[in-house]
Amino acid sequence: MPTLDFRLGYNQQHVKLGAWSALLVAQLAAAQSPPAIFIDYPEESSIFPPDFAAPTFLWRDAQPGSTMWRIEIEFSDGAPAIRRISKGEPMRVGEIDPRTTAPTNELPRLTPQQAAAHTWKPDAAAWAEMKRHPATITIAGMPGGASARVRISTSGDPVGAPIFYRDVPLMPSELEKGVIKPIVPSAVPLITWRLRNVADSESRLLMDGLPTCANCHSFSRDGKWLAMDVDGPQNDKGMYAIAAIAPRMAIRNEDVFTWNDFPGRPPGKRTIGFMAQVSPDGAYAVTTVNEDVFVANFKDYRFLQVFYPTRGILAWYSRSTSRIRALPGADNPAFVQTNGVWTPDGKYVVFSRAVAKDAYPPGREMARYAGDPFEPRIQYDLYRIPFNGGKGGRPRPIAGASRNGMSNSFPKVSPDGRWIVFVESRNGQLMRPDGRLYIVPAEGGAARRMRCNTPLMNSWHSFSPNGRWLVFSSKSGSPYTQMFLTHIDEEGNDSPAILIENATAANRAVNLPEFVNIAVDGLQRIDVPAAEFYRLFDRACELAEKGEFEASIAEWNQALAISPDDAKAHNNLGRALAGQGDFERAIVHWQRAIEINPRYWEAHNNLGVGLGSKGKVNEAIAQFQLALEANPNSAATQGNLARALAMNGKSDHAIAHWRKAIELAPEYVEAYNDLGTELLRRGRTDEALAAWQKATEVNPSFAPAYFNLGNALAARGRTEGALAAWRRGLELASGQGNRELASAIQQRIAGFR
Repeated sequence: MPTLDFRLGYNQQHVKLGAWSALLVAQLAAAQSPPAIFIDYPEESSIFPPDFAAPTFLWRDAQPGSTMWRIEIEFSDGAPAIRRISKGEPMRVGEIDPRTTAPTNELPRLTPQQAAAHTWKPDAAAWAEMKRHPATITIAGMPGGASARVRISTSGDPVGAPIFYRDVPLMPSELEKGVIKPIVPSAVPLITWRLRNVADSESRLLMDGLPTCANCHSFSRDGKWLAMDVDGPQNDKGMYAIAAIAPRMAIRNEDVFTWNDFPGRPPGKRTIGFMAQVSPDGAYAVTTVNEDVFVANFKDYRFLQVFYPTRGILAWYSRSTSRIRALPGADNPAFVQTNGVWTPDGKYVVFSRAVAKDAYPPGREMARYAGDPFEPRIQYDLYRIPFNGGKGGRPRPIAGASRNGMSNSFPKVSPDGRWIVFVESRNGQLMRPDGRLYIVPAEGGAARRMRCNTPLMNSWHSFSPNGRWLVFSSKSGSPYTQMFLTHIDEEGNDSPAILIENATAANRAVNLPEFVNIAVDGLQRIDVPAAEFYRLFDRACELAEKGEFEASIAEWNQALAISPDDAKAHNNLGRALAGQGDFERAIVHWQRAIEINPRYWEAHNNLGVGLGSKGKVNEAIAQFQLALEANPNSAATQGNLARALAMNGKSDHAIAHWRKAIELAPEYVEAYNDLGTELLRRGRTDEALAAWQKATEVNPSFAPAYFNLGNALAARGRTEGALAAWRRGLELASGQGNRELASAIQQRIAGFR
C-alpha cells in the first residue's frame, strides 16, 4: 500500500443558484448532509502514462456507518460506465526489511490521516478502460453515505524507458567532520540498485552486496554508457566508472579512473569528483574537483545528512585519451562551481555557481539538523558555459534561475533542449526540506514553480528520453524517500505528482532515480568485480603495513586473478615481495606494471630501487629519470636518483637532486642526512654540518643524523659537541632497537674516553 502526504482537495460538486435565498437553503442542506468523503490520491486532474500500473486510490470517509463503497467510473466521451464495489481496505505500512532496522531509525508509521484512509486499486480490466478515456471516478459510502469525485486522464505520451535508482537503508552514522558517510559502514553492503518499468508492479534488482560505496550515477543520452562513483582502494573517493551497458554488464577495473589524477590538484589535497555527469555521447564526463565540502551527518534518519561544496572548479575527463583537465571559464577558485550537467547536444554545460567560502568557518557551531542556520550560507546561481571540446568559454547566468535571493541547484536539461528543471531552496543543495522544483526556459526567462511539488523535499529529478515525463524524489509521504512522476507538456506545464508504488521496502529509501534510454528488459544484472578487487586491494595494503608480507602477497594474487592487468596491483605486489627481500620477483611485477602503464612513475621508482639493490646502478638511474619525467614533484624519487648518481660518482648531480628533494619536501630528513654525507665526502664540511644540524631539527628522533653530526664535529675538534650528539644518537638508536647503529656510536664514544 502507498504512503502519501495528504494535500486535501475538496472534490465537491458545486450547484449554481441564482438567488440568495436559494444559496442559503443549499448551505443549510449541506450542514445537515453526511460529512464529505475526501479523495486524497490521485489528485484532481492527475495525468497517468499509458504504460503505468494501476494506482491505489486513497480516500477518507467521516461517515461512521459506511462499511462498503461504490466506485463509479464515468467517461467523458460517452463510453459505458464501470461500477465496482470496494471494501475500502485500510491503508497499511508495506513490507519491512528487518536488516535495516537500527536504534537510529524507526519503523514507518501511518500518520493520522493515513490511518484514516481507505484504499481501492482498479482491477486490470477497469484500469485498461480507464486509460482509454478521460475518467471521472466517484466514490460513495454505503449505505447512503456521502460521495466525492476526482477526474484523471491518460496522456498519449508513454514513459517509454525504465528508471534506474538506488535503494538505500536509512541508518545514520556518527558525524565525522568533512566526511560524507550517511550510513554506518556495516550497512554499505545493504545498498541495492534497481530498475523499474512503471508498467510493472515491482522493480528488478540489478546490483547488491557491494563491499564498497557506489553512489551518484548518470547515463549517456543514447543509453549505451553507465557512469557511477565507486569508492576505490585506500579510501580513494574520487574513483569513477564509465562502463558499456549490456543486459548482463560488468564494471571492471579497466572501466574505472580516479579524479585524483587531475594534474591541477594541489599537493596533498584529495578530491571526490563531486556529482560527476557523463556526456550525452559517453565520450566525456564533467565534475567538481579541488572541492571543499560542508558535510553534516545527523542521527535523525528523516534528514540524516547535509552536504554541498563551498569551493571547487569544474573539470572534464576524456574517455578516449584518459586526460583530466579544468574547464576554462568554470575554473575560477574565487567561486564554487558544481552540479555540472550537459545540454542534450553536448555543446554546453549548465552548472551552479556561488562565491567560494570556507566550509567550516572558525568559531562557527556545527549544524544540528538540515536547514539549521548554522549551516554555511551559500546560494548558488545557474550558469551556462560552452564546452567547446574542453576549451570552455565565458559563463553566463541563466535568467530566472540566478540572482533571485534563493539557492538554485541540481539543473537538468530537457531532451529537446528547451527547458531546465532545477531545485530552489533557501540554502545549499540536495535533500533540502524546503526544496521545490522550478522550470525555466533553457535560454533564461521567467521560472515557474511546478505543480507537482510535494510539501517536503523535491529533488533528484530526471527527464524521460521523450521529455514528457519527469521522475523525482520526495519525503512528503514518508521519511523513507519515495519517487514520483509528473507529465510535462510542450509548453513546460506539469501535472500533479503520481506515486511509483512498491519501489522498495517501507523502511528503505529511494534516491537518485534516473531514466535510462533502453528497452525495459535491456538491463538484467550489473556485476562489479572492481568492487571485490578494491576490497582485496585494501586488505593487502593493510597486511603489508603491518609487515605481514606473506599474507599480503596472497591477497594481491587474488586481486590480480580478478584484474590481471592492473598496474597498481602489480606495483604493490612487487613492494610486498621486496619486503620479504625477494627483489628478483619484485622486479618482474614492477616491469609488468610499467608495460601496462608506461608513465606509472611509482613503478619506475620502485623498479629503480630494485635494480639498484642488484648493483645495476646505470639501469636504476634510467628508471628514476623516467619516474621524474612523469612526476617531477616526487621528493622520494629525487632522493633515490641522488643516491644512485652518488654511487656512480656523479657527485654534483647527486647534490643538486638532494637539494631539489628538500625543496619539494622540507621535512624529508633522509635527504638532509644523505646530502650531508656527500658534502663531507667532497670536503665541504661546514655545509655537511649544516645539513645534519637541519636533519636533527626536522626530526629530533632521527638517530643517524646525530651519529653523522657527531663525526663531523669530532673531525673539527669539537669534542664536547660531538659527544653530546653521539649520546643523543645512542639513546635514540637503543630505544628504536637499531643495534648496529647503537654499537657504532658506542665505539665512537669509547674512543674519546
